[in-house]
Amino acid sequence: MLSDHALLSPSSSHRWLHCTPSPVLEAEFSNVSGPAAEEGTAAHALCEHKLKRVLKIRSKRPVSKYDSDEMEENTDAYVGFVLEQLAVCKNPAVFIEQKVDFSEYVPEGFGTADCLIVSDGILHVIDYKNGAGVLVEIKDNPQLKCYALGALAMFNMLYDITEVSMSIFQPRRENVGTWTVPVEELKEWGENILKPKAILAAKGEGKCQPGEWCTFCRAAVKCRARAEMHMKLAQKELKLPPILSDEEIEGILTDLPALTKWANEIMAYATEAAVNHGKVWNGFKVVAGRSVRKYTDEQKVADTAIKNGYKDIYHKSLITLTEMEKLMGKTKFSEIMGGLICKPPGKPALVPATDKRPAINVIDAKSEFKEEN
Repeated sequence: MLSDHALLSPSSSHRWLHCTPSPVLEAEFSNVSGPAAEEGTAAHALCEHKLKRVLKIRSKRPVSKYDSDEMEENTDAYVGFVLEQLAVCKNPAVFIEQKVDFSEYVPEGFGTADCLIVSDGILHVIDYKNGAGVLVEIKDNPQLKCYALGALAMFNMLYDITEVSMSIFQPRRENVGTWTVPVEELKEWGENILKPKAILAAKGEGKCQPGEWCTFCRAAVKCRARAEMHMKLAQKELKLPPILSDEEIEGILTDLPALTKWANEIMAYATEAAVNHGKVWNGFKVVAGRSVRKYTDEQKVADTAIKNGYKDIYHKSLITLTEMEKLMGKTKFSEIMGGLICKPPGKPALVPATDKRPAINVIDAKSEFKEEN
């Protein structure tokens, strides 16, 4: 019988494939779901319900505090995407929130695929991503490949599957796409790459390898390998820019975001330990932060002010653009307000060359931004 949570989960496979000790190290830290994870769970439940209903499967609509117009639109779009994939399949079978077992490659490996479509010749794995922050890569996505290996174990005897398609549907990042791989190539990856790494990860063995996959690792804040990587930059003597070469500045710019993020995580961890658990850090103390005055009861304040002859006590301002669009609906808003909306150029920002936004003409952008401000 499968437990609810796998040590080597598909969703964290990108991490433990790069840093094999991470799952065992993470087990020492509590797994607390934040608002983003809770919202993602709510969105997945709504996706499941809507897809079942359109396929004539009985389902009770879930209710969540995260319900919103945006979630309605995104989950509708997901269902539409799944239906598009079904339309090009011959006699497809659809499996929603399907448990898959890939323990042939990963010790006690299992997971739940959002949607599987199976027909002669092809298996299609579809995964909904609710996140608006990290862009999820579609090509060679290890989470989907784990799901696919588990699905192949379930259906390969019933269907003559020769290739596997894997799709990511991430509407809040406008990231929707499909990647297809031959079955034999997928199995070769499972046997030669996934399996050896998973065996090490299950034992907590191998070398800690810090990288962008540390983002959601619960052990990252206390990871020595990650600390040593960032300390190499922190230990550099940061002289005035005219003394540094352009190459040195480029190196620092490349490492600076990760260093800043790591430093903030260390401060957040130390603060939480001190404030909530009484941890004493030598050379530091807990003090009361700055605060601002506030009304204890706004209605009583208003009544008292009016009673004493002060009537001009309220601000009145136009609701925000987003609120106005929600009030009218997107179509009506576009019809009524389309000619009254503009989008001024954003403030120029320096980002890595890998950023998907196109480069701008710095001189023109600078003059435009000054005019707007």
